[in-house]
Amino acid sequence: MNEAIRTEGLVKTFGQGRARVRALDGLDLSVPAGEAHGLLGAAGAGKTTAFRALLGLVRADSGTARLLDGDPWRDAVRLHRRLAFAPAAVRFWPGLSGGEIIDLLGRLRGGRADGRRRDELVARLDLDPRRKARTYSAGERQKLTVISALASDAELLMLDRPAADMDPPARAVVRACLAEERRDGRTLLLSGESLGELAEVCDRISVVRSGRTVESGPPDGLRHASPEDLLLSQDAVLENRRAAAP
Repeated sequence: MNEAIRTEGLVKTFGQGRARVRALDGLDLSVPAGEAHGLLGAAGAGKTTAFRALLGLVRADSGTARLLDGDPWRDAVRLHRRLAFAPAAVRFWPGLSGGEIIDLLGRLRGGRADGRRRDELVARLDLDPRRKARTYSAGERQKLTVISALASDAELLMLDRPAADMDPPARAVVRACLAEERRDGRTLLLSGESLGELAEVCDRISVVRSGRTVESGPPDGLRHASPEDLLLSQDAVLENRRAAAP
């Protein structure tokens, strides 16, 4: 099986002494190429740290990680040309317009945004690319990160809480766009704090708690998702139905 992502026993600790926190505590993760995979966990479970380790932004204390055909730490520059990352709660250059930021992010990763796809996503997410980034709300900034990632030609898309801070109609559009990428065969790694956020898009979901994977499998077969996760799942389904209604 060709794996796009694999971690074994990944450990990452921050701080010293009594302030020492183990963000990853032996994380195991396997994502075959072409799969849409979700990381499900509450805030502080280790999802964002896992993304940062896979992107080579932090170095793991121990364990192993493989991303595409390389090591995330040693081969970060080469690997970043083959992936697109959409972080949560991002801040942009305040004087640049949304359109300029999309183009700049494409150049930074060594590629170009697909102009037709970019324009389609801008329209679907109702974002004005002419406005300066300083005028965007948190939800609009998140739309910009998603558009930048999905308009790229990257073979691997990594989106950390992609619909964070968006209103219900925009969340529904983002899920629909991600489902399209899944059907087109691109590899996706997504994170979320509710099962409903991920179940509509992902082939498999890994439940992460305290920096460890406690279960991994199809969304309808998870046994260790918390009652809070399942309740949020029902709310998300109803939310999506309302947003999609004519």
